[in-house]
Amino acid sequence: MGCRAKIFVRCYTAGFRFSARMTKSFGAVCGVYSCLLFAIILIIAGTLQAETPPPSSMPSPSPADYDLRWGVKIPVRDKVELNATLYLPKTPDGKLSKTPVIFTLTPYISDSYHARGAYFASHGYAFALVDVRGRGNSGGEFEPFVNDPRDGHDLVEWFAKQPFCDGKVAMWGGSYAGFDQWATAKELPPHLATIVPAAAAHPGLDYPSTQNVGLTYDMQWYTFTSGRTGQQNLFGDQKFWRTKFLDAYKKHIPFKSLDSFVGNPSVNFQRTLKHPTLDAYYDAMVPTREQFQKITVPVLTITAQYDGDELGALSYYRDHLANSSPEVRAKHFLIIGPWDHAGTRTPTDEVAGVKFGPGAVIDLNDLHRQWYDWTMKSGPRPEFLKNQVAYYLLATGNSGANGEWKYADNFETLVANPKIFYLDSKNGDANGVFRSGSLAEKRPDAGSDTFTYDPLDTTRGETVDGIDPKEKTAGIDQTYPLSIGKDGLVYHTEALPNETPFIGCPAVTLWVSIDTPDVDLSAHLYEIQPDGTGIVLWSDARRLRYRDSLREAKPVKPGEIVRCDFNPGLFVARRLMKGSRLRLVVSSPNSIHFQKNYCSGGVVAEETAKDARTCHVQVYHDPTHPSTIHLPLR
Repeated sequence: MGCRAKIFVRCYTAGFRFSARMTKSFGAVCGVYSCLLFAIILIIAGTLQAETPPPSSMPSPSPADYDLRWGVKIPVRDKVELNATLYLPKTPDGKLSKTPVIFTLTPYISDSYHARGAYFASHGYAFALVDVRGRGNSGGEFEPFVNDPRDGHDLVEWFAKQPFCDGKVAMWGGSYAGFDQWATAKELPPHLATIVPAAAAHPGLDYPSTQNVGLTYDMQWYTFTSGRTGQQNLFGDQKFWRTKFLDAYKKHIPFKSLDSFVGNPSVNFQRTLKHPTLDAYYDAMVPTREQFQKITVPVLTITAQYDGDELGALSYYRDHLANSSPEVRAKHFLIIGPWDHAGTRTPTDEVAGVKFGPGAVIDLNDLHRQWYDWTMKSGPRPEFLKNQVAYYLLATGNSGANGEWKYADNFETLVANPKIFYLDSKNGDANGVFRSGSLAEKRPDAGSDTFTYDPLDTTRGETVDGIDPKEKTAGIDQTYPLSIGKDGLVYHTEALPNETPFIGCPAVTLWVSIDTPDVDLSAHLYEIQPDGTGIVLWSDARRLRYRDSLREAKPVKPGEIVRCDFNPGLFVARRLMKGSRLRLVVSSPNSIHFQKNYCSGGVVAEETAKDARTCHVQVYHDPTHPSTIHLPLR
């Protein structure tokens, strides 16, 4: 979940959180906020990150391979009973064998993961699919993320005592079920042996907003998880949701009324509006520094370059390593594939028009099995894990050919020492793709560029977003940058003289002034290949009042020059073509996918057209205020 886009959807994912495959049926539902969370979130609702289960591509094992126990009730500390479906290995003599137990805790109804349970049971593990509190056949009330830490702890200890368990308990899953692995681990259940969090959502960072910028997708997800049964068909009706979001956008409906506007007044949606910043409500859901220090079990983190929850997944990874001993760090492995949110469990060779190649399609079920064998059955370390960090380096062009897995001793060294490029322009003219400014290694002498954000202008939502998700081409679509005029800025590097690896975490620093109390800003990065093909690489969004802290607003004084950093730590690995240029687009989010900031400085969720103030944004590039971009060119 993590509910969004790498901004590619890397989305949220948050995602943003909806994978193209997920729109076809519930089995195809995928995602939680997409990672390039802005780029594709903005351009593609189709890969929006949903906190939903990914499609399953592997055939179910023969029914003879496992035994089933349906409707098992598990009491937790407050006497609420959670519902589980158990898949148990079948033995030749019919006797119950003692094995490690793997479980997933999901809001998507346990039947969604039937094929996974059958797979692991047929490979010698007891596997349990557990409905989270208040969903499916579990008791209690569903309040996303709140009860999972305690419930996860109690589940681990309950399974450890069962006659089919050998005392070792592990977890499986991604998105929401990636989050609740970290949530469970922070409670330090004694019998937890290992976790494998994939695409883990991180409350307060990528759910329910991306860095305090709200997402309309939230209401799509809250509707999906309303009641106790699945709402997969309604959730997957992209045309309905985009039409509703576009209508709300054009009518300037306040964000706080979005739930009623779409026809589903939501207690959970309204709860999150009471917490518009990172605060104690979200802190209680994820590990503290002290808890990270005490998490010593082996961990395999899985995320991807187009995963809407890459932000969350890498935040957990960095925080755990930063607070662990060398011995514990040696047991934490990281995989960064090229995929989208759903691909972190069921890899594909292409997403949204970006082709990865056959090397990207690895058997993650088998890798999980090998990991569990290693950590709980004294088996060998999985051969795929040749080093602490495995990442997929996308090939040049967009054929997908020659993409390959690469390895590194540690992530910090892998992403170190990017090159600094400075924003510049001639005569303050950078308002468009064909009259752009430059990105150069030489520090500029003076200058600034200006764009205008009018909250009442609905052109982009109507013409760029629209109701067509462009899900098959969002990763190569150039509609958004080509739409930029006086409402944004565009900068290009010179053409690359040689094929160049681009491996690391881009970051942008803008020195800006505005004439309103607040505004939202976005930055998007593309590779523009010699033939004009554009590939979405990275993006980020920021609310200027939270430029210094996600916990505390700091109003901007009119005319005051302030620094705004776009540094989410999202990883990109691609070989750039000889002759390619990199394109940076700076603008303000004005999209059907984002909560609209009307620039009044008030409570954004309550603002409407009557609060709107046109904002003139000035981006500086002078010796005192050098706006820059860090590009990991190798």
